[in-house]
Amino acid sequence: MEFAQVLTVPLYVNLIKIFLLSLFAFVFAILWTPLLTAFLYSKRFRTKVKSKTVDGDEAPVTRSVTKGKEGTPLMGGLLVWITALVMALFFFGISKINPGGFWGNLNFLSRSQTWLPIFALVTTGLIGLLDDYFSCRGKGSNKGGGIRFLYRILWLLAIALVGGLWFHFKLGYSSIHFPGIGDFEIGWWYIAYFIFIIVATAVSSNITDGLDGLNGGILLLAFGSFSLLAFFQDRIDLAALCAVLSGGLLAFLWFNIYPARFFMGDTGAFSLGTTLGVVAMLTNSSLVLPFIVFIYLAESLSVIIQLASKKLFKGKKIFLATPFHYHLRAKGWPESKVVMRLWIISAVMCVIGISVGIFGGG
Repeated sequence: MEFAQVLTVPLYVNLIKIFLLSLFAFVFAILWTPLLTAFLYSKRFRTKVKSKTVDGDEAPVTRSVTKGKEGTPLMGGLLVWITALVMALFFFGISKINPGGFWGNLNFLSRSQTWLPIFALVTTGLIGLLDDYFSCRGKGSNKGGGIRFLYRILWLLAIALVGGLWFHFKLGYSSIHFPGIGDFEIGWWYIAYFIFIIVATAVSSNITDGLDGLNGGILLLAFGSFSLLAFFQDRIDLAALCAVLSGGLLAFLWFNIYPARFFMGDTGAFSLGTTLGVVAMLTNSSLVLPFIVFIYLAESLSVIIQLASKKLFKGKKIFLATPFHYHLRAKGWPESKVVMRLWIISAVMCVIGISVGIFGGG
């Protein structure tokens, strides 16, 4: 097939829709950032440096490499998911007013493709927002402020269970796609598999969110990759949603790169990680996900290995600190070097993931 035959009019229309929505999301997010920044500073929603590891031990190394971040506003993730929600509702409203017009055709809110990821984005965003609020105010069930990790996981499990049931019984998902091989039927076990993917992605996003720009850049590359995968699957509305999230993340990065004006917080890391997992399941690309978020995998494994080593070998540590980005900081790497090099690795792995996803048929 010649190149001219591939570039059909519908393809042009869909590409214009995706790129315009991404651009609009970026511009809108940039424009309302001053309002968000002023609100966060005025209400003193400030970061408190963690003093303990996930297993309750003291974390002097982590404190030493993050002490300069004390007092920076939290909840910056609001910029991304509120932008996406506003864009979805705005263009949905325009489509109802002028259904056949150009602007109405930019609507990307559809039951089959984007209702579930937007539901996940908003619900987990609100849970993360509540946790951020308690953390900043020193309130909540967690010592020192915030919602206990167990309670957040239970909320996430409940949301993931609803999603898994919907995918299996309403949408008919019951198999895992192995790129280049085919589908492997797992029946109702798909629900448990769905929950695992969602929880793993959300928790890994939280773990990785520790340096200025790190998680924002990884999420930008990830949603950009899945926008491309969804486009090749002719899931245009889902591709558009991923593009909108990419546009919002690009604006977030403008203010989050070192030195950060604000941090993503749980309201961003928790919600965007969950949504990324849902998108991976919608595109039947769960086995492509580890390539696209390879850094998440490495960061989570570093924590697991560290905890296992301390339990099995009487407190012996493999890393100076975990997650792995803190180990690199403790080794003397400047923060910007750690972030940029992990971005580069992530970009390379995204290219591999996209190639596997497209040529592997899923």
